[in-house]
Amino acid sequence: MDATAENNSQDKRMADIDVVRIMEMIPHRYPILMIERVVDIVLGESAVGVKNVSINEPYFQGHFPSRPVMPGVLIIEAMAQTSAVLVVGTLGKDAEGKLVYFMTVDEARFRRPVTPGDTLHIHVTKQRQRANVWKFKGEAKVNGVLVAEAVYSAMILDEK
Repeated sequence: MDATAENNSQDKRMADIDVVRIMEMIPHRYPILMIERVVDIVLGESAVGVKNVSINEPYFQGHFPSRPVMPGVLIIEAMAQTSAVLVVGTLGKDAEGKLVYFMTVDEARFRRPVTPGDTLHIHVTKQRQRANVWKFKGEAKVNGVLVAEAVYSAMILDEK
């Protein structure tokens, strides 16, 4: 990478975001807030969400009592929330708290169960954006091993 490209990439970097700031940026709350931190943010390009999976998650009471496994749809939701934080960070304060709705989920693959004690690192990369529709590729990893992936699109609405 030449010096100009490296400087442009550094200009787009954003500081890590903690859960308090995430809740200012997106409207999700317990028990559906699926990320606790967003790191490695490059505005308009990519980010990594972090989810510490705890046995105290309400869905483990029924999924499954004898072998707790994080539901795949919630891993996809964690991808979407990480993407929403990236979108809001990219668009700025005016986008905070706006609703973002799934439009499509494609190419979803679940490679291994996610269980209590795992730390999910949710890598999202923008594939394209047209007006208020954004398309992303998401990969969830535990200890660097791919556990789930999907391509999805979402629309950000002006209503709050």
